[in-house]
Amino acid sequence: MNRKLLYVVGIGPGKPEGMTKEAKAALDDSELLVGYPLYLSLLGPEYDKKEKKSTGMTAEMERCRMALSEADSGRTVALICSGDPGIYGMAGPVLSLSGAYPEVKIRIIPGVTAATGGAALLGAPLMHDFAVISLSDRLTPWDKIEKRLRAAAEADLVIVLYNPESKGRSGYLKKACGILLDILPPERAAGTAERVGREGETCWTGTLAGLSERQADMFTTVYIGNSTTEIKEGRMITDRGYRPDEE
Repeated sequence: MNRKLLYVVGIGPGKPEGMTKEAKAALDDSELLVGYPLYLSLLGPEYDKKEKKSTGMTAEMERCRMALSEADSGRTVALICSGDPGIYGMAGPVLSLSGAYPEVKIRIIPGVTAATGGAALLGAPLMHDFAVISLSDRLTPWDKIEKRLRAAAEADLVIVLYNPESKGRSGYLKKACGILLDILPPERAAGTAERVGREGETCWTGTLAGLSERQADMFTTVYIGNSTTEIKEGRMITDRGYRPDEE
């Protein structure tokens, strides 16, 4: 059947159990799975027999064109993203390129993003307003990242940091913490969640001062609390403002 259908699928943080039923149904319905090799490997043995195509980490637009072209040929294709495709994922690039493939129907399938997956591991750090900021300056100038860090700190938002460091960006987390420490107290609650839903999953809670001395990588999600955030018995908890009814 000539369907010309492209699913853009968020598979969640890592483990197959973290995938939504809607995401699984899209993968089951697809003839071809396209994605970054690591993300394809996270799907589990259930999809070993599916045809797969991949591109490297810096070839995102090529990957999107590949998926659109394959769908335009009449196939049902799933473009795989970790987390949610609309949060630092492939939904935006696919839609920006879709005008060249007017007959392809595109369906965006949401998934659990790293911010919420890591938050569940740490406790309840996102109970109030929060900002998600990527420290990668591959596509965003560092001066703009710094401005966003300062604005989020001044606004007393819980701050979530994606892509804190990589092999080519060492020291970025320490630099970001230094910026935040210009505004926030060193004892501000902080935490990290690493490899959520994958082998080696771990988390840490402490202070912003302690965070500045920690190592991180692309599989680490970082949390800096607001002025109400506390760490109780190793759990990071942000006050939502609920109060027991007065008797």
